[in-house]
Parts: sequence; C-alpha cells; structure tokens
Amino acid sequence: MKALIFAAGLGERMRPLTNTTPKPLLEAGGKPLIAWHLEKLAASGVRDVVVNISWLADRFPQVLGDGARWGLRIAYSHEGPVPLETGGGMHYALPLLCGDTSAPFIAINGDIWTDYDFTRLPREPAGDAHLVLVDNPSHNPRGDFALAANGHVDSDGNERLTFAGIGVYRPTLFEDWRQVIGDAPGADASPPRFKLAPLLRAAMARGRVGGERHGGRWTDVGTPARLAELDATLP
Repeated sequence: MKALIFAAGLGERMRPLTNTTPKPLLEAGGKPLIAWHLEKLAASGVRDVVVNISWLADRFPQVLGDGARWGLRIAYSHEGPVPLETGGGMHYALPLLCGDTSAPFIAINGDIWTDYDFTRLPREPAGDAHLVLVDNPSHNPRGDFALAANGHVDSDGNERLTFAGIGVYRPTLFEDWRQVIGDAPGADASPPRFKLAPLLRAAMARGRVGGERHGGRWTDVGTPARLAELDATLP
C-alpha cells in the first residue's frame, strides 16, 4: 500500500515561520513534522510515499531526500506555484499512487501530529474512503462529520467529530468528480484545483464512507502557538 502526504500548502497562518520553511518541515520534538509520519508509515509496512509539494518545493528533497533513511521510496508530486487544494492534489497524484489500478492508498495531512497507530488503517476500506475522526478541538468546536454506531460517516448528525486528516481512499472516489465539483473556482484549471470535502460528502450520501474515532493525542499544527505547545510536550 502506498501513501500520500499533503505538503503543498502555503502555510499562511504560520508566518513568519513559513517564509523560508514549508509547514510540514517545521520541527517539533527535534524533527520535522513530516518525519513523524514517515517513521510511522515505514513501521506500518508502507514502502512508497508520495509527497505533494508547491510552496518552497525545493526544500523537501533537500531535507527528505529519496526516503532511504526511513526505508522508504519518496516520489514528489510537484503542483507548481499554486497548490491544487486537497482534492486536486490527490487527483493529480493518482498516477503515482495507483497507476492504472484501483488500489486503495493512505493520505495524511503533513501539518498534523498524532499518536494514532497507522497499522490500524484498513488495507481494503469497505467503501470509497475510511476516515479517522477525533474529538473537536477548541478551534473547530462544531466538528466536520458524524460517526454512526455502524461505522458509517455522514455529513451531519447529532454528535459531530473533527476529521483528523488521516484516511484511506480508493481512486473510485474521483469517478464523477467533475459532476460533483461543478463550476467551482479552479475546477477548469489545468491541472484542476478543488477541495476533497465535496467528493467525500457525495460519497457519504451514497453510504460509501466509513470511519473510526481516535481517542488519543492529535494536534492540528495551524498556528505558531500550537507548534510551540506541541514541541514542549514531545521528548
């Protein structure tokens, strides 16, 4: 199974730290945020990782190289100067992740930290996606999606949780992406630029998204203050 790490964002909320360093390469606990993911992916048996890049793209191969130090093979999906958003970025990376197969793959946000065990992720999700959800942090009190007792994830529900930025996806999620995205800004660009959430919500409406709740540690490193707080708690 291959994995994608989202690392193409501009890191605007992390200025000035991200003026010279992409957010996933900022350090916490003595190593870049993305390195924590690479270690855990390697420990879970993943060998091929795609990193999508845009802002300060040349810094990633300088720091990560080809992944050999983690026992990985890293391929870079360069999106150009304008990031393609989560949906466009994943769609653009599909040839590196799946080729002409329908193989599922892992995708992780490069700007989170968690103690979630990646070996728990299903290698064959029942539907088009399997999402990891966490309790709502103070900066996202309304949550994103609802997790039903049967393991299905829905757009709405009584108890909404926050998407952790960790999931397993099938390329079938993108089969009707143009119909779902419609005329959203960026959809007609080349390559197309669009968010992943509308595709997930469409799949949820068809009962094609499952998930789980992670009750352990998780941090969305969205501000310098959160990065400093995380760094102080790591060995």
